[in-house]
Amino acid sequence: MSAEVLAEASDQLVVGAVLLYLAAMIGFALELAYGRARTDAPAKGRVRQPVTVGAPEDESPDQAPGPVDVPAEPEPPAWAGTAGKVGLALAWIGWVANAAAIVTRGLAVERWPWGNMYEFVVAICLAAVAAFLITQLRANVRFLGPFVMVVAVLGLGAAVKFLYTAAGPVVPALNSYWIAIHVSAAIVASGLFIVAGAAGVLYLIRGDGLSRLPTRADLERVAHRAIVLAFPLWTFAVIAGALWADKAWGRYWGWDPKEVWSFITWVAYAAYLHARVTAGWRGRAATIVQLVAFACLMFNLVGVNIFLGGMHSYADVGN
Repeated sequence: MSAEVLAEASDQLVVGAVLLYLAAMIGFALELAYGRARTDAPAKGRVRQPVTVGAPEDESPDQAPGPVDVPAEPEPPAWAGTAGKVGLALAWIGWVANAAAIVTRGLAVERWPWGNMYEFVVAICLAAVAAFLITQLRANVRFLGPFVMVVAVLGLGAAVKFLYTAAGPVVPALNSYWIAIHVSAAIVASGLFIVAGAAGVLYLIRGDGLSRLPTRADLERVAHRAIVLAFPLWTFAVIAGALWADKAWGRYWGWDPKEVWSFITWVAYAAYLHARVTAGWRGRAATIVQLVAFACLMFNLVGVNIFLGGMHSYADVGN
């Protein structure tokens, strides 16, 4: 198969992934909107109340009907759960299409397929969805589905509309095995950070009492576990980037905007983890620190390339 055909197939697969992720987002959103509500208060389940309707006034208590179960919340429609399951199936199919787009792009250009901003964003979306789907295999986190999918849809849509770069060679500095090491670690870590960021946003918007979002404790647990996995990978990516910089430019650190913001992001997530371990920060305070770190990450991945440039801008590599 020719490079042109593979490149065209990759472009079509990205579009297909966008549509599948969009359909999955709708399925997840329907389940979240019409599914079972949860409360942040201690679970009471069903409220048991004595019912004496229709009993004679002089009837003794032991002759009166016993207590009955009164549902605290109406049962959700059966189709709500089905919509979530369909959304999950579509997310898996979309992820396969996303992965196939990256593979065919790599075969077309005969290199690692994240040598420019377009390719990097496509890979970031794959990593974010993968982090969500793998988490779903261990626990039911379909409530994150609408929010992860909207990130993937907007990310791929922006890549196609504004960042698209035709398949082709890259500058010699990027033809290095370091791109497979450094950028791959950054991609996987970023995908996990995106899942944590989605959980953090939901934590802040969740109200008290009944809600179709999970409890704050569950949301914080998901975010923390994702960050615990992502932080070592980001640390490795920063170190690998310094080693690559020494090989390519003859220095480990040059105060390039991408280097600076990668380190700022590392410090912000380190502060979050340190605060949880040493100061015992939990809840809203820890979540705010986590979201500040997430904002640093997003500026590093996108804003630096658009607004600041630097030595990394020659290839629009968001790593």
